[in-house]
Amino acid sequence: MNIDHLKLFVRLAATSNISQAGQELGISPAVASSHINKLEQQLGVRLVHRTTRRVSLTEEGRTFLPHAEEVLGSVDAAKAAIGVGSSSPKGTLRISAPASFGCMHLMPALTEFMSIYPDLTVDLRLTDTIVDLVEGGFDIAIRNAGLKDSSLIARKLAPDKRILCASPNYLSRFGEPETLADLVNHQCINLIGQDSWSFRTSSSIETIKTRSHFRTDHGLAMRDACVNGMGIAMNATWSVYEHLMNGSLVQILADSPEASNAAIWAVFPSSRLIPPKVRVFIDYFSARYGEVPYWDSALLMSAREPLQGIHI
Repeated sequence: MNIDHLKLFVRLAATSNISQAGQELGISPAVASSHINKLEQQLGVRLVHRTTRRVSLTEEGRTFLPHAEEVLGSVDAAKAAIGVGSSSPKGTLRISAPASFGCMHLMPALTEFMSIYPDLTVDLRLTDTIVDLVEGGFDIAIRNAGLKDSSLIARKLAPDKRILCASPNYLSRFGEPETLADLVNHQCINLIGQDSWSFRTSSSIETIKTRSHFRTDHGLAMRDACVNGMGIAMNATWSVYEHLMNGSLVQILADSPEASNAAIWAVFPSSRLIPPKVRVFIDYFSARYGEVPYWDSALLMSAREPLQGIHI
């Protein structure tokens, strides 16, 4: 089986465009189409549906794709084992990430990441929708929700600590809740579908059904509504750490932590071998964030700083 034909098929699955897939591999659309035809003839099945505007994988093509990727991964691993080929990953790395986290904590690091791996091209999609990695042709996705698809593998990049916050303006108008039960009497801000908050107490898990004053489907909009005094919100520390440090937000009920052990995950399709471009991405960002990510470290350092301008 021709390795170049397999490479083209894998890129075609990712791009849904024969011309683009061929261009990435340095061949013309006509030659690319011929290679796919030869691969289909060799296998005796149709791998792609062709239309005038795009191509898509057939059921047989979707079944064949992970095996083709594994063959290519094995070839790269075999070359590396005997010192043949480039040790630096190359090609296109297609990433999906939540919009808020991607803008705040993925984008600022990509310049350095891509300078370390100059042969990589990055295609980044920022969306709060959970995408199908295989159907969408993504190599990896950043998620902060639990893994439900058993065909995927997840690697933890960082903890995702959630805390209750309010603005000083809101607290001056409505007072600060002293117990969890007090939350039902406050205006609360929620992501749509997440009106119940669970907390870990000394003896059990306590769930509070909040009275949502404002709902949104976007994490930064929820945070900004909290900053603007619209109510109390359950925010991720990676989203609000700068606001906590400058005083535009205040943590409340700190002695009652959120019950879940949420995390930021790197998720990718299951395979016996992890592609080098995926492996270096995971290694880089797990080292950048770590068990105590920089946003939580900044909060810890800020809490230890002595108050300025106070004389006793």
